[in-house]
This record gives sequence, C-alpha cells and structure tokens, in this order.
Amino acid sequence: MKTILLIEDNPDMRENIAEILELAKYNVITATNGKEGVKIAQTANPNLIICDIMMPELDGYGVLHLMGKDIATASIPFIFLTAKAEKSDHRIGMNMGADDYLTKPFENNELLQAVEMRLKKYELLRSEFSNTAEKFYEFLKEARGTNSLKELSNNKEIRTYRKKDKLYDEDNHPKGLFFISRGKVKTAKSNEDGKEYVTGLYKEGDFIGYNALLEDAPYTDAAIAMEETDAVIIPKDEFFSLLFTNRDVAAKFIRMLSGNVVEMESRLLKLAYNSVRKRVAEALIMLQERYAKEGENLNMAISREDLAGLVGTAAESVTRTLTDFKEEGLIGIKGSNINILDPTKLLKMKN
Repeated sequence: MKTILLIEDNPDMRENIAEILELAKYNVITATNGKEGVKIAQTANPNLIICDIMMPELDGYGVLHLMGKDIATASIPFIFLTAKAEKSDHRIGMNMGADDYLTKPFENNELLQAVEMRLKKYELLRSEFSNTAEKFYEFLKEARGTNSLKELSNNKEIRTYRKKDKLYDEDNHPKGLFFISRGKVKTAKSNEDGKEYVTGLYKEGDFIGYNALLEDAPYTDAAIAMEETDAVIIPKDEFFSLLFTNRDVAAKFIRMLSGNVVEMESRLLKLAYNSVRKRVAEALIMLQERYAKEGENLNMAISREDLAGLVGTAAESVTRTLTDFKEEGLIGIKGSNINILDPTKLLKMKN
C-alpha cells in the first residue's frame, strides 16, 4: 500500500482529502503545518507528498525547499495544493521542483488522477538509471511529458568512437553530458612526463563528465574509449533543465557525486600505502566488478599501459606482477587478454 503524506492546515480540507485517498486504498499520514510535515517526511519516507502552500509555521515553498536539500526526501513526488490560480504561483513552485499543482476547489477524480499519475511516473523515474540504454531511452521518452523537458529526447546526438578516441579532453569546457550506450571508457589524467593515471572505468549505462558540468569548470581528466564505443550526448542546457525540474534526477546525481568522492579518497590512500602487488590485485578486482558479467570471472583484453595507469605504477612492474599471479594460478594471460581464475584469492590479497 502506497503511503501519502498530506500537509494541510485547514482541518475540513485535510479530513476530506484524507478520506478520499483512504477510500482509494492509500495509507494517509497527515500534518497540520509545514514544520510538522517536514519532520514526518524525514521519518515516514512516504511515496508522495501533497502540501498546501499557504500555511502557518512554514509554508509549502519552505517545505519543498527543505525536502530538496535532504537526499532522503529529495526524490519524493510533491504535489502543491493552492487556492490561487495565477501562473506566477505555479511557475515558482515548478521552478523549485514541484511535480504538480491542484487548484482548490478540485473534483475528487482530479485529485486521484494527479496522485496516480505522479506515483506511476515516480516508479518509472526510479528505474531510469538502471544501467541499460533501453531504460535510459524509456526515461527520456517519459521526461518529454513535462513541457520544459519535451524536447529532451529529440535530436539526440549519438557518436561512435574508435578504440583510443577521446570523448573529451582534459581542460576542455563541457558542452553536454555523456551517456555510454555501448562500449567501455576510461577517464585519465596525465602528468608533465606524459604518464597516465586512470581515474575511472565506465561501461554501458554509465554517465560521464557530469562533475565538470555541475561545477561549470573544465574537465580535470580526459575520457578515452577502451574499445569501440557509442555515446549519447545530452546538451548542457537540456541536462540542467532535467536536473532542476526533477528532484529524483537531482538526488541520483548527488549520490553519484558522493560515491565518486568516497571511491577516489579510498584509491588515493591505497596508492600511498599499498604495495604494487596489492594494487594490481585491487585493479583486477575493480575490472572484475566493473566489466565481468554477473556470475562469471573477468576475461577481457586490457593493455598493460591502461592497467599501469589504473595501478599507478610502471607498465614493467605491472607485467612482472601479472606473471607472478599467473604462476600462482590466480589469472590466465593470452596476449593482452587477462582471465581471472581465482577472484577469491585476489580479493583476500587486496584486503
């Protein structure tokens, strides 16, 4: 049963709306003012929030603002209730991230249709980043239902990159968001001597380049195709339109940014303190987790230079360590192809 939080200071209106929703088999939690509603939302984790705008203590705009700042509540669908029908009031709320408006008085079926539509869209939006190109396109198609996003999926630019082609270069200024629909990509930084350090590994279903886009700053690394790769390019203005009008999308990118920071800090610590042997084991496990199919061991071609960039050492050191691993029965090697034979031992070595 879906749970709906209703924030409404008028007792008659609150009771009437709650009764209609309960008859439609929704679990309804009520709050009499904005402050109370925020506290309930943070603990009850409702599936949808219906909130009046004009309230004592904290108005609806304040509630929506606080919801958007908290990652736990940022993605909850939000419907405003208002006695005003002026377009300016609608624009304020929609620009802040509201999903819909209901203008009082409204018919019972208007309320139920709005609720059903928002819940249905939320279920789709929860799966839009499920790491498949098919789901991505479904999401773009659904996003077109919002006027400000209706052109998002039109004229998508799809580019094919050959192995070693750059999707973007270090110090370039971003013009859009990249979505990998096929292939494998690495991001890397080079020092003054031309030595490369691999900062990230990406595959089908991943977004890349959003850090610089969100910071409005040049790229701090380059993105390079590790094999033939297709990428969809979402123009910068359309990405920000999506980000600022869809709180679920915003929360997703906040989580991705947070995860990137934690992962990078962990890798830098290991680079500083772990032996080459441990770092090679960690790199192989990272490749296993990133590129191996579920239930299978990694079996892929990767250049020793790419692996050295991931480990943070010379290619010669990586080659010697791989030879040791082969002799120990941990991996198989055929040309540039590496086949992990015993991921459990590698994982123990990494830890």
